[in-house]
Amino acid sequence: MQEFSGKTVVVTGAAGNLGRATALAFARRGARLALIDLNADALQSAQNDLPAGCESAIFATDVLDGPAVAAMIAGVTDRFGAVHVLANIAGGFAMGPTIEETTDAQWDSLMDLNLRSVFNCCRAAIPRIPDGSDGRIVNISARAAVRGAGHMGPYCVSKAAVITLTESLAEELKQRGITVNCVLPGTLDTPQNRAAMPDADHDTWVPLDALADVILFLASDAARCVTGAAVPVYGRS
Repeated sequence: MQEFSGKTVVVTGAAGNLGRATALAFARRGARLALIDLNADALQSAQNDLPAGCESAIFATDVLDGPAVAAMIAGVTDRFGAVHVLANIAGGFAMGPTIEETTDAQWDSLMDLNLRSVFNCCRAAIPRIPDGSDGRIVNISARAAVRGAGHMGPYCVSKAAVITLTESLAEELKQRGITVNCVLPGTLDTPQNRAAMPDADHDTWVPLDALADVILFLASDAARCVTGAAVPVYGRS
């Protein structure tokens, strides 16, 4: 099935575990891909993993830098003509101290990585999504967004803010035919998580390709009437 044939999909965090899985899933469905990440070498590796015949381009960009993101989106539209899907995969996780011991730098780091990155990319991409084109934006929140946890305050708050930003964007864009949704993953089955939690039951975690399937659903025509949603993807974790 080539349901994304002729559509340009921007994937941020494309050199990471979930970004690679998401890009590969879109490529297999016929999408043209703009792969975004900070590390050019890692981006090249991710591009090399795409199936033969997939039209793609890489853009090494710091998604925390608003002007750099604007320039990147301009480059994507110069290359492909428009943006149809924005998959905001870039983000990160860190445990930390208690709130009272959290420094400004620790707070700002996770707010920037998980929230400012989404804001910057949405702000730049939305004017490049044609009205009536069934545009899609899919953001990554987290299960931790709906229930705070100790030593995770900045992370929980940043991911909760992604839900609220998603809802606000959905209201602003629904009359243009652009849907905006987010997913709330449980524990993802990544090499890093396995190394950090070697004694956990990894079979209960969320496989990356399973989460990518949900992202593709939200970007597809099948989800054309879904907007402003925060979709739990917990598996058995």
